[in-house]
Amino acid sequence: MSAKHFLDDASHAVVTALRSLTITNPSLVFDEPNKIVYRHPSSISSSHEKVSLICGGGSGHEPAFAGYVGRGLLTACVAGSIFASPSAEQIRTCLAHRLPPDSPGTLVIVMNYTGDVLNFGMGVEKARAMGREVEIVVVEDDVGVGREKGGKVGRRGISGACLVVKACGALAEMGISLEDTARIGRLIGQNVVSVAVSLSRTHVPGRPVEDAAEEAERLPFGTMEIGMGIHNEPGCEKLETDLPGVVSKMLAQLLDQSDGDRAYIKIQEADQTVMLVNNFGGLSNLELGAITTEVWTQLGKTYGIKPVRVITGVLNGSLNGLGFGISLLKLVDTGLGQKKSMLELIDFPCEAIGWPAPISTQTWEGSYKDIQHKEDSSETIKPSNLRMNPDQFRKALKSGLENVIAAEPDVTKYDTIAGDGDCGIGLKRGAEAILKMLDRTKPTDDALLAFLEVVRVVEGTMDGTSGALYAIFLNSLAHDLRRQDGPIPREITAQIWANALGSSLQAIAKYTPAQPGDRTLMDALYPFVKTLEDSKNTKESAEAAQKGAQSTRGMKASLGRTVYVGGEDWQGVPDPGAWGLSEFLLGLAKEL
Repeated sequence: MSAKHFLDDASHAVVTALRSLTITNPSLVFDEPNKIVYRHPSSISSSHEKVSLICGGGSGHEPAFAGYVGRGLLTACVAGSIFASPSAEQIRTCLAHRLPPDSPGTLVIVMNYTGDVLNFGMGVEKARAMGREVEIVVVEDDVGVGREKGGKVGRRGISGACLVVKACGALAEMGISLEDTARIGRLIGQNVVSVAVSLSRTHVPGRPVEDAAEEAERLPFGTMEIGMGIHNEPGCEKLETDLPGVVSKMLAQLLDQSDGDRAYIKIQEADQTVMLVNNFGGLSNLELGAITTEVWTQLGKTYGIKPVRVITGVLNGSLNGLGFGISLLKLVDTGLGQKKSMLELIDFPCEAIGWPAPISTQTWEGSYKDIQHKEDSSETIKPSNLRMNPDQFRKALKSGLENVIAAEPDVTKYDTIAGDGDCGIGLKRGAEAILKMLDRTKPTDDALLAFLEVVRVVEGTMDGTSGALYAIFLNSLAHDLRRQDGPIPREITAQIWANALGSSLQAIAKYTPAQPGDRTLMDALYPFVKTLEDSKNTKESAEAAQKGAQSTRGMKASLGRTVYVGGEDWQGVPDPGAWGLSEFLLGLAKEL
């Protein structure tokens, strides 16, 4: 749980966030005293033919549900404070004064939480007493709460409610009757199941920062909680597992028919489904993508289910919560005929800030043949006559690579202080990939061929600025080794290596202005090459590289991200790239 926020006043955060919707969508209006976001009357064509659709609940779930106000979705949303239902008076005001007066009826969609059901229910009954046609749909899709635990209260409403809103919004825009719109809303609610998992509860702005420490004790590092609600409600189970493990558990709760407490709907291989992966708000898009792939893969492999639509993003959030939910909607017949199937309602175009930009129906239903990516093996590398002892080469190389892997925590720490924190991981990833290559390939005494195998792995696994520099340098080194090749076999010497390294330094200067004294890996590479050229002694050269790396402590950077780093902490650490390279060279030299 992160207790850091740009705004510590929760009330101010709610009001200004709601107001932002009118900035990003000029067709919306904000009633600040009642915290109602609604469509401007002039933006609704043929309002006398269209059912009004409202939803709401506590704030903190953005974009749900104020972010869904717009054409093809909600007519209005009533918001409460963070995680608290709006009052019955707010809801009455919306129903009586913020909807098109000539609308043939109003559908209220609410998630199954006591405060929301009571307050919206009161508003609905007041509106009916005034002679208005109003229906209410209560969504309860969370299987994290089983039948036994749910008791009379029933299941909670979570991300499945977004699919109910989407379909009902489409029906309202089409001019479908209030009766049918409500019926389809309930039908979708009966055919959608959801479950969530989180690494931590979320922190509400303005609450004590000590909450974060308490949460760390309640749910320690490495522990997940399945069934955690979007209001910080406790889940049904804590467990220590990985992503595949937790997804497997979640899908079992959604789909296992032998679980009598949770088998709410039966989905078979032949059924069409919509899959929704909801980010609580605190996950990166990178993680969300990986989660989506894992859910999709397990659905196919374990259950034979291939969803016809996949929707991902923050749809029904929980502030900055480190969690996600999975929803599966079983597509069943709506009974409304052509162009009004559940799938067509989900695909129906809409205009609201919160709904993810859709992939068109045409794209989804296109035909795409599988493309197999095969490595091009047609490229052959000409052997050389430069010979070496393959066992010694591998032993020295492994020693250097193991040094790099062992140094990763230090390099990462240095780069976290002086850069973006990825240098150590990048070096380790490259080192591990080269070690794997050595394990699966046969030794060769052709020095150039062996070296080019290393270059190929570096190119394929090391990215970023340092990866590009290494690739340029090593390819240039290989080119110069080739230039020194002769017509007859001969032993590769320190002189040949030194000549090639010297040429590579000149080559890399074409692509970067980095020189010794700029606080880069050149502060280790340059002294290594120059010392080897003079002494032909690998150990002395590696020691010179180490000395060069150490000299970067306190050195002002002229290049790289350290240039932009504020404060003074970077002065106490060496350049991470130079340090990582010096560790490799020291390990290499130890076995030569």
